[in-house]
Amino acid sequence: MTNSETDQCVHTLQGLRHAFVVVNSKWKLQLIVALLGGTRHFRGLERSVPGISTKVLAKELKDLEAHQFIARTVYPGPPVVVEYTALPYARSLKPVIEVLKAWGLQHQQRLEALGTAHPST
Repeated sequence: MTNSETDQCVHTLQGLRHAFVVVNSKWKLQLIVALLGGTRHFRGLERSVPGISTKVLAKELKDLEAHQFIARTVYPGPPVVVEYTALPYARSLKPVIEVLKAWGLQHQQRLEALGTAHPST
């Protein structure tokens, strides 16, 4: 490997590490997609993303808020109402989501054609 190739590799790995710090779970991009569709309450998000537990949803929402992808708004009650909204910065992930979606669908078709579809799909 040349120095230029090594530098490019290091640069790529750094970028990937930074990205994975943000989207380091199977839930975060799904939550962003759900919120890009409009503001949601906690229970609405829980219903929108099948399989996510209440505990994991709460943690993931806190992480997304900390990375400035979503905003949390609390309306005093009674009852207290909490809404989550995607911030404009969340839209910067749309190209990433589209590429991953296309690749995921292609990969699933490939596995199905080989008769080795993953059981969790």
